[in-house]
Amino acid sequence: MSIFGKIVSAIRSLVQGDLTREQVEAKVTAAAERSGEKLEPLASIVDLLKALDMDSGLDARRELAEELGYTGALDGSAAMNMWLHAQVMKRIADHYIDVPGDANTRPA
Repeated sequence: MSIFGKIVSAIRSLVQGDLTREQVEAKVTAAAERSGEKLEPLASIVDLLKALDMDSGLDARRELAEELGYTGALDGSAAMNMWLHAQVMKRIADHYIDVPGDANTRPA
């Protein structure tokens, strides 16, 4: 399974039923709080991965970057990490979150 697929699976295991943006944010934040670390999963790809109990190391982030089509240096820079977080959150919202009155739907 792809790294992004694992992220989606981990989020779905936290949120039962239909996903809404608010549910995802609340459950991911709660998971971060349970970790005992000061994490900011809604702002950091490393913290998001940690909150989901996933590998947040550079190799995992490089693999995720390649999977999502990042074209910059795979060096773990702030630019790479910010791009990764933005892409993960956007793709989750675009494809997996049902928001009432929104056009976002999960793929069949």
